[in-house]
Amino acid sequence: MKKLVGVAAVALAVGVGGGVAAAGPSTSDSVAGDAYKRTELYFGSVKADGSEVTPEEFELFVDKEVTPSFPDGLTRLEGNGQWRNSTGEIIKERSYVLILLYPFGDRAANGEIQEIREDYKRLYDQESVLRADSTEKVSF
Repeated sequence: MKKLVGVAAVALAVGVGGGVAAAGPSTSDSVAGDAYKRTELYFGSVKADGSEVTPEEFELFVDKEVTPSFPDGLTRLEGNGQWRNSTGEIIKERSYVLILLYPFGDRAANGEIQEIREDYKRLYDQESVLRADSTEKVSF
């Protein structure tokens, strides 16, 4: 069984969508910071054979497939989400969310993110890995 994680369900489950962390780009000139891209990736956990991608398997995936492309850091969240599969069945499952922030001018990031998505789909027999992009004003 393949999947597409429901954005709203996962967002509610992990708290994304409320508060400052999920706010859109700042329009205030008084906020210091640089323009960064923010990409959220939503990963389902139920494999086609009915088994699950465990937290340990996901951590290993992040270590091997994500960290080399984004060594400066990322945020990992876990939650419970749901989605409707291609046959119309509602699937409820554990979900993993990665939040990546990277400089606006990083032209290699898009290809690296697409490769991460394709690798996860191939390794864990997934229909999709949802991607949501926005622009943020970031200060460290």
